[in-house]
Amino acid sequence: MTTAATVSAEADRPRPAGGPTPGPAELLRQLRARTRTDPVTHVERVPASAGHAVPWPGWVPEPLRAAFVGRGVVAPWQHQAEAATLAYGGQHVIVATGTGSGKSLAYQLPALATLLTDPRATVLYLAPTKALAADQLRAVAALDLDGVRPASYDGDTPRAEREWIRKHSRFVLTNPDMLHHGILPGHGHWATFLRRLAFVVVDECHTYRGVFGSHVAHVLRRLRRQAARYGPTVDGAPRSPVFVLASATSGDPANAAERLTGLPVTAVTEDSSPRGGVTFALWEPPLLPPSPDAVELTEAEPVRRSALRETADLLSDTVAAGVRTLAFVRSRRGAEVVASTARRSLDEAVPGLGSRVAAYRAGYLREDRRKLERALLHGDLLGLASTNALELGVDLVGLDAVLICGWPGTRASLWQQAGRAGRSGGEALAVLVARDDPLDTYLVHHPEALFGRPVEATVLDPANPYVLGPQLCCAASEAPLTQADLALFGPGAAEAVAALVESGALRQRPTGWYWRHTGRPEVDLRGTGGAPISVVETATGRLLGTVDPASSHFMLHSGAVYLHQGVSYVVDNLDLDDACALVHAEEPDWSTHARDVTSLGVVSVRSYRDAGPVGLFLGEVDVTSQVVSYQRRRLASGEVLDTRPLDLPARELRTVAVWFTVSLNALTQAGVEVADVPGALHAAEHAAIGLLPLIATCDRWDIGGLSTGIHPDTGAPTVFVYDGHPGGAGFAERAYHAATEWLTATRDAISECGCESGCPSCVQSPKCGNGNNPLAKAEAVKVLDVVLANLAEESA
Repeated sequence: MTTAATVSAEADRPRPAGGPTPGPAELLRQLRARTRTDPVTHVERVPASAGHAVPWPGWVPEPLRAAFVGRGVVAPWQHQAEAATLAYGGQHVIVATGTGSGKSLAYQLPALATLLTDPRATVLYLAPTKALAADQLRAVAALDLDGVRPASYDGDTPRAEREWIRKHSRFVLTNPDMLHHGILPGHGHWATFLRRLAFVVVDECHTYRGVFGSHVAHVLRRLRRQAARYGPTVDGAPRSPVFVLASATSGDPANAAERLTGLPVTAVTEDSSPRGGVTFALWEPPLLPPSPDAVELTEAEPVRRSALRETADLLSDTVAAGVRTLAFVRSRRGAEVVASTARRSLDEAVPGLGSRVAAYRAGYLREDRRKLERALLHGDLLGLASTNALELGVDLVGLDAVLICGWPGTRASLWQQAGRAGRSGGEALAVLVARDDPLDTYLVHHPEALFGRPVEATVLDPANPYVLGPQLCCAASEAPLTQADLALFGPGAAEAVAALVESGALRQRPTGWYWRHTGRPEVDLRGTGGAPISVVETATGRLLGTVDPASSHFMLHSGAVYLHQGVSYVVDNLDLDDACALVHAEEPDWSTHARDVTSLGVVSVRSYRDAGPVGLFLGEVDVTSQVVSYQRRRLASGEVLDTRPLDLPARELRTVAVWFTVSLNALTQAGVEVADVPGALHAAEHAAIGLLPLIATCDRWDIGGLSTGIHPDTGAPTVFVYDGHPGGAGFAERAYHAATEWLTATRDAISECGCESGCPSCVQSPKCGNGNNPLAKAEAVKVLDVVLANLAEESA
């Protein structure tokens, strides 16, 4: 047996690759032993479950049945057969079951059966990521069915192949972006395919939420419109392709699917697949000893070890033990940090072992992504630190453990990521490593908020005028809009068309509304504000990757530290006009943190609750923000080295906000001194932003906030929380309707934190433009007590 090698000085560390692989319980015991104090706050045992198989439906052609049996699928699970039969019978259906439950068979069966029995039929498959589409292409191609000719059609498809795919492929795999930018604008080239379109598969549809989901909802309506224009009629009405949607378990999947497609949808939610047992641990990184050179802000309060560093060490340990592990990290930069830190630790213990770990994220070039996917599938890699680019669908056979660095935003994503391991029925370990912020801290100490509760409903708003108007322009550029089309695009379409005519975007004629311009509308589905920013190495001209415009002011400002595949670069210049950032390789001992200033004005009030001295509002606001400087902080200690000014343009946003006001008199009666009101509101705002993802399907970076002792538009102490997308994304609206639950969790997160005056686990925010000053933790609890008491009285 190989002698145990250690990754650090502790003796009881997991064994290096090549030794016996520990099971989940033993592995967790070894991981817990690596610290002096036990970091695990809760262990949940999710028991294994047996599957329920049923006979193949009678309508499945024998060649298709034989192909699946030849690939090891002896019989379908009950939910697969149920969903497939509904779809084959012409009903729109969504199958919403757990990770690894075989949802792909539910849409492959009816789609492929139709292709085999009708040699003219076609199928369109939509995936949110290229990796998932590539995985599905491999699966369909492996069945080797005559005449199906599956092909991927996306931004990576060589132009020489595109015409062949349009003319000959009957199972086209693409993504909403390509459908929006390439297929629908060129619908004439796709006329034959659209005329014969029998099925539209929308995979992992729970990812289509917020502004992106609202845009995709209209892209699907545009697809339905073109299919109806080219397709046959049934009883005088256009025949619609059947929509089959696949989703992780979610709240009210039928309603979400109906909002996404605009069609009545039947939900299949009972998961009948076998599941291996999962040992699920909640892990809170330990407190660090006081640092002699810590910044003044943190000297008074204990600081927790970074979740990134903790995850990197756990990844090192599991790889050293020979356990195939996937670590999910929230940000691109974080994935790079975790991978590079783990590689260094492993190479120090066993030279060369670090090569078994890599990072994976969006923004990598195509050849780099494919190489990493193959290495993971073939076992050349033992550990991978990934953004949620690998959360969806890709069949990662053989993984034993999943590390989740920070709350992924929703319970649906949590279980989706945890389900990446143990997919072949084996036991698996999942560990949620808490970041030092209010929501993560709350969750690891309130396991009841995670386990035994239904997952969230998907939030999207197709009626958002900032989405609806541009999408109507896209539709009009593809073919003139008619009165009948307005019903297809839903509530608000008539008003939006009238506004577009008034603005000069559309021209009204007796035959409909026409797009007035020669070029196509520039509409970004993901709400990122334009073309991605290219990151180019100054010395060589080599393209390293891309960053979305919304993040560029924070990630690519002059002087910013940018990580790519474990290599550190410093930004020389950000040219927003040319959408390009020039960088050079450098390994500084400091990190960079952008700071911004924000102002907000109330435009209108949609809804209002009068609770005496407390008011709760939902309405439209104008937000102006500008990144004005950045701090350089020493990596080892967090010490602020300096603050440097930046000259970047301000950004303006009209969006939807929820806000509450409290009378100054009520606050003073509750024991909040006038001088402490700004700090109390500021602390409550930070914690409220941090806890909103518990209520709405959003990330804290999807939302923003502002608090003020007296706001000019309300005339009272006010806390605003707003959607960070034009026109809103549904998050603030969800917060308004669930205000009591949201603010109760916020109050509990602050009051239960063990710090004295406020820390990142409760009221400090990593995105605060004011450097987390002022903050008044104890007074924030009093503010929320006043708000909750009066809201409860108003509801009684």
